[in-house]
Amino acid sequence: MSFVDSMMFKVSNLILQGAQISDKQFLEREIEKWKGSPQRVMQIKGHLYYDNDHDILHRKRQMIGEDGKLVDVDNVPNNRLIDNQFAKLVNQKANYLLGKPFVVDGENERYIELLKDVFNKKFMKTLKNAGKLALECGISWLYPYYTETGELAFRTFPGYEILPFWKDTEHTQLEAAVRLYLVIGYQGTTPTVIEKVEIYDLEGVHRFVLDGGALIPDLEGADSNTAPYASMMDENGNTIPLNWERVPLIPIKYNDCEIPLLKKVKTLQDALNVMLSDFENNMQEDPRNTVLVLKNYDGTNLGEFRKNLSTFGVVKVRTVDGADGGVETLEIQVNSENYKVIIELLKKAIIENGMGYDAKDDRLNGNPNQMNIRSMYSDVDLDANDMESELQAAFEELLWFINTHFVNSGMGDFSGEDVTIIFNRDVLINEGEVIQNCKDSVGILSDETIVANHPWVDDPAAEMKRLEDQKQKEQDRIAQQQYDPFAPPQQQQGGDLNND
Repeated sequence: MSFVDSMMFKVSNLILQGAQISDKQFLEREIEKWKGSPQRVMQIKGHLYYDNDHDILHRKRQMIGEDGKLVDVDNVPNNRLIDNQFAKLVNQKANYLLGKPFVVDGENERYIELLKDVFNKKFMKTLKNAGKLALECGISWLYPYYTETGELAFRTFPGYEILPFWKDTEHTQLEAAVRLYLVIGYQGTTPTVIEKVEIYDLEGVHRFVLDGGALIPDLEGADSNTAPYASMMDENGNTIPLNWERVPLIPIKYNDCEIPLLKKVKTLQDALNVMLSDFENNMQEDPRNTVLVLKNYDGTNLGEFRKNLSTFGVVKVRTVDGADGGVETLEIQVNSENYKVIIELLKKAIIENGMGYDAKDDRLNGNPNQMNIRSMYSDVDLDANDMESELQAAFEELLWFINTHFVNSGMGDFSGEDVTIIFNRDVLINEGEVIQNCKDSVGILSDETIVANHPWVDDPAAEMKRLEDQKQKEQDRIAQQQYDPFAPPQQQQGGDLNND
């Protein structure tokens, strides 16, 4: 089967009619254009910055050369310090919204229990990782697949690996997608980097190798470069290929515009790194590598002078026509307070522009009340609202694949069931104040509402069940003592009943 024949989606669905271009040529050009696009570069930068690989690491000290142009200088301090506030923002936002297990609520108890089996601790971890990648790249992807044992599982793809083809301008319906990733291979005994390409459509996964911009079918270990998403054995032992009715890639977006978090704070993060590096550079410029003023130097080669000074720490000078020789230094006084003020301003600007929170906020000093805590979390809470809206839409798509899996596995058809996903945000609270409010609400609100808002309760339904069991045990104990003539007498304050 040829590449063009095996593709479900056609160029006519993606570009204007009448274009003289094949599907293969179209995809090759789209991949080449996307590989170096500013959007993908920023996505890769977001991942690198989280991994502590910042632009400051490639910085070189420069000076004005003889021709008036900047030239690189290697004989001066060139520190490259990183204060990774961006990674701190990513962790804050991911843990704030996805750090705690979410709650699955619905009327069909059997359906909810089946969903809880799918949304296990492993899935919670995968979703949190997808959230971090969405913050880094603006978008990440969940890919549902079947393990070797036939279990439904999920894995994540970062945004810089996926080139999506959308059906609509709102980016809600996916028609196909290209995944570009790197693997290490060998040409003989020499390691080399290979660009692998996977194309996802309704007929399965089409695998290629990108060689010099050309797509070459990847037939390694297979007769065809096209594979189904799943397969099963019939009663005769024949393999039956199975494919989803939708492209199995679920977008996890940071916001509706798919803008990476780094785009909001990159210039501020770079400025913070530069300030810290320059401060250390200036502090390290001692008399052996700073500006020197020579008087009657006994020599002509300044490079030799620097070498002797660095090696021996001695300067040889002379007296000429009664003028004494000597060496003076031109030192720049480094005002550390100026650097401190600028660094603090940059950190606050990163928090404000990145819509995070400062855990060392002055409002937390002493005994902070709940209003001050909510004020501190206001920005990160607003940003989490946008991300949660995108996650709710992603869960609708995710539930379609899970419901299809339930039908195919014979567990039942739950496509019409309503499910609510409730995210538990990790918010710092004043527990004493909240508990007192719960006490004051007794008789005004239902016990279920009070229990649900208590800071020590993670599962309100389970806690209500424990309360009911506790009340029932207490009633049974009282009833047994009241009607059982052989029950021991009840003790009261002030003495034994038998002594009255």
